[in-house]
Amino acid sequence: MGNPVNHMIVWRSKAALILLLAASAGCSADDAGTEGPNVTDQARASPTPQELRPVIEKLRPLHTKLGKPGPSDWLASHPEPGQTFDEYLQCRPVRPLGEHNVIYIQPLGEFNKTQRKIIDLAADFMGRYFDAPVKIRKDVPLSAIPAKARRRHPSWGMKQILSTYVLDDLLRPRLPDDAAAYIAFTTSDLWPGRGWNFVFGQASLRERVGVWSIYRNGDPDASDAAFRLCLLRTMKTATHETGHMFSMLHCIAYECNMCGSNHREESDRRPIALCPECLAKVCWAAAVDPTQRFRSLAEFCKENGLTDEAAFYEKSIEALTAGK
Repeated sequence: MGNPVNHMIVWRSKAALILLLAASAGCSADDAGTEGPNVTDQARASPTPQELRPVIEKLRPLHTKLGKPGPSDWLASHPEPGQTFDEYLQCRPVRPLGEHNVIYIQPLGEFNKTQRKIIDLAADFMGRYFDAPVKIRKDVPLSAIPAKARRRHPSWGMKQILSTYVLDDLLRPRLPDDAAAYIAFTTSDLWPGRGWNFVFGQASLRERVGVWSIYRNGDPDASDAAFRLCLLRTMKTATHETGHMFSMLHCIAYECNMCGSNHREESDRRPIALCPECLAKVCWAAAVDPTQRFRSLAEFCKENGLTDEAAFYEKSIEALTAGK
């Protein structure tokens, strides 16, 4: 598959849509990012793990345990160990704090007005999801991708660009010093190399760079419902992949945005919300209050017609504030 620290959503020849995370890219005591001097004591002050453990318990009743996978689902063919909140704390995770605290969005190629709106809204949501500043950089044209990193799909005929070139040759040399993550969004279809049909997104966990395509997320101009679906799919991919960039492994305990997905139907049925354990990881990593985070996400979802998602965040707020 190439570089073992790359994480990608892919469709391989005659295979289902799969989400791959190489074991060596996982969060372990010997192979994770370190807090180092860039994470200050002040940045780590709140919330503490002791404060977050009761949050986990209050939220558990709202979440659905992950059932037995179907024959084509991710866990049926990719057994994984999962990762509790305490295991996350022990692995010295990468955190969007200190010197590396900004999420950068890099538009790549051309976007119509509606597609541009999808990118802008996804950037807004990501900032709320990880409580981090998000900056959108000046567009990079597709002409920056050389012929050696382009192709027409040999069977389907659509134009594609090589995702690994975007990561290694386009993004890495431009990585801002203060970037927690540097993510290219493109409307072009992607493929990750020989033997693969296409890839929705790919990230290098060590280099803090990633690229996601909205090419296969549906036509946002088709209808209001199609716009919301494209937006939701785009936000799911962006937040899931960025979660991996902050050392979060796949969730195997609950229906959760950090679950692996083996096909489009499985991906679409996963919520964009995080389970209690994964929520605690984000709140600790980003030093954000859970209730404050839920309020911001609920506000976004209400403003953009994501009524089910807004209702769930409201229920989460009620669970955390009951009796106060």
